[in-house]
Amino acid sequence: MRNIDTLAINTIRVVSAEAIEKSKSGHPGLPLGTAAMAYTLWSKHLKHNPGNSKWIDRDRFVLSAGHGSMLIYSLLHIFGYKVSMDDIKEFRQYGSKTPGHPEFGHTHGVETTTGPLGQGICNAVGMAISEAYMAKKYNRPNYKVVDHYTYAIAGDGCLMEGISSEASSLAGTLGLGKLILLYDSNNISIEGDTDIAFRENVGLRYEAYGFQVINVDDGNDIVKINAAIEAAKAEISKPSLIIVKTIIGFGCPLKQGKASAHGEPLGAENFKALKENLDWNYEPFTVPNEVQIEIEGFKKEAENKEVAWNNLFEEYSKEYPELAEEWELWFSGKISKDLLLDKDFWSFDKSLATRDASGILINRLAKLVPNLIGGSADLAPSNKTYMNGKGDFSAEDRSGSNLHFGVREHAMAAIANGIYLHGGLKVFVSTFFVFSDYMKGAMRLSALMKLPITYVLTHDSIGVGEDGPTHEPIEQLAALRSIPNMIVFRPADSKETAAGWYLAVTKNDAPISLVLTRQALPLYDNTGIEALKGAYILKNSEKETPDLILMASGSEVELIFKAADELKKKGIDARVVSMPSFELFDAQSNEYKESILPGKVRARLAVEAATSFGWHKYTGLDGTIISIDHFGASGKAEVLFEKFGFTVEKVVIEAEKIIK
Repeated sequence: MRNIDTLAINTIRVVSAEAIEKSKSGHPGLPLGTAAMAYTLWSKHLKHNPGNSKWIDRDRFVLSAGHGSMLIYSLLHIFGYKVSMDDIKEFRQYGSKTPGHPEFGHTHGVETTTGPLGQGICNAVGMAISEAYMAKKYNRPNYKVVDHYTYAIAGDGCLMEGISSEASSLAGTLGLGKLILLYDSNNISIEGDTDIAFRENVGLRYEAYGFQVINVDDGNDIVKINAAIEAAKAEISKPSLIIVKTIIGFGCPLKQGKASAHGEPLGAENFKALKENLDWNYEPFTVPNEVQIEIEGFKKEAENKEVAWNNLFEEYSKEYPELAEEWELWFSGKISKDLLLDKDFWSFDKSLATRDASGILINRLAKLVPNLIGGSADLAPSNKTYMNGKGDFSAEDRSGSNLHFGVREHAMAAIANGIYLHGGLKVFVSTFFVFSDYMKGAMRLSALMKLPITYVLTHDSIGVGEDGPTHEPIEQLAALRSIPNMIVFRPADSKETAAGWYLAVTKNDAPISLVLTRQALPLYDNTGIEALKGAYILKNSEKETPDLILMASGSEVELIFKAADELKKKGIDARVVSMPSFELFDAQSNEYKESILPGKVRARLAVEAATSFGWHKYTGLDGTIISIDHFGASGKAEVLFEKFGFTVEKVVIEAEKIIK
């Protein structure tokens, strides 16, 4: 090992430990143990340009073990990204660019938000899927404009989490040869030696998944690490797992190899011992001049690589102008057609289940939005998510737009985040609504990262019927509505479903959950674009001030629509409000909200075949909610709706009670 390599690696170690000591909070064990592995990757293999963190053909790097965030912050600072030493000194402090776990969009050079273990591996799989798809779409002879790798550093915890198993199994099935996972195998978790809970042969497991597995017996031997990465890059038909045996907390004599090195500062005495052990004699928070000079050479080389790629793309644009124009559109995140003006997109002529309407809309969009990609957790025939004529993405065919995730809801959502984060594609995923519970961790991260992932969630209520309470979502609407920046959209008919899909492909800063029915719903005259306001008047009262406001989402809009007619016969003048999205309605102006739900009308009734949680802010103290605050049952849908009080008669009775 060259002296400069040793010095650079120790710089990563000491700067990381210093920041953790200053904040009196953090995880020093991983940066100390993986510094050699990370430096070898970043300095000798990773294709990136600190001067342009958004260069499209850069390699992607994911720190799946996000608790070791000081590793990536040290790397970003040393390699010249916009992470200053002052930022390093503010590690884990309010408002700093160096939060406790890496956050996409917050810190320059961070590719994804990683915190929950295993999510980063899934994101990396998604990025590798995007790379393979885009390479097939855009590369031409002599023009490999898409040619990059996806790397992830993961720890024992990442590989214990089941979500990583799902994603790795799919990656092996798809033969994602440009995906390389580096496993920080130090045999330590928070509670102690991993033998207490994790004795499996990870290498054999990954071989069974279809990975090339490479072992490095010394995490400080950069020659062996370098050779392992070279071997991984040479295998183009399989993803690779490089198992690197490391020592957690390496360099700190009294901490290394112990669980105590994982998640607490070293302490003043141990930090002093670390510096002595590494022969470190620099002022606090210092990057030695020799390291800076070495990195300047790397940065110049990195800039030259991007310049060469830019020149290649310029020639590509001359030879393939239509492809280059499409490339710009795909990576802009925009769509080429104004769907608000497209009558064909909004047009339906019969009653349909909203899942069926969604299926029709997906196929309409597939013609208008060619970079739409997505699929289901083995439920496409039920979710109605298959794009006809668009082919299936597989190890044999990278051009297909239909993704088959298998029964892997956990990983599917996290992979979708990675697909979008790569850039260039609009992505949707789908399953039964009740199984959104399996995806919630990744859905939460979609919202946190402001990623416009579309979640198509069908079989939305007790209307599932015979499958019984295990498959009948009750509390899931409330659960998703509780996620900040998640837009939940439950349409009442096909035209409202079109509004949901319009939102899904045009909004760029939030995920959308489309919650859809199994059973057919009526087609109303006045639905459509107004649904984009979240709530609107579907049938107004004859009086300027209605006697009663009826509100509902999805299939229950039919009940209040019919009940209004029955109440009219009884002399009660009701306003009917369809409310497909709380979030969209809450974002409207106070004037608009008052026009729909005037404060002086306190007689209000909400109807939704789910838990009542969340509706009270609209019904108020004097209002009533017809809901189901218990689990469902197995039986025909129409029987369940009647048994649990979702009938026109029930709405009328409750409305009369409110009026009286």
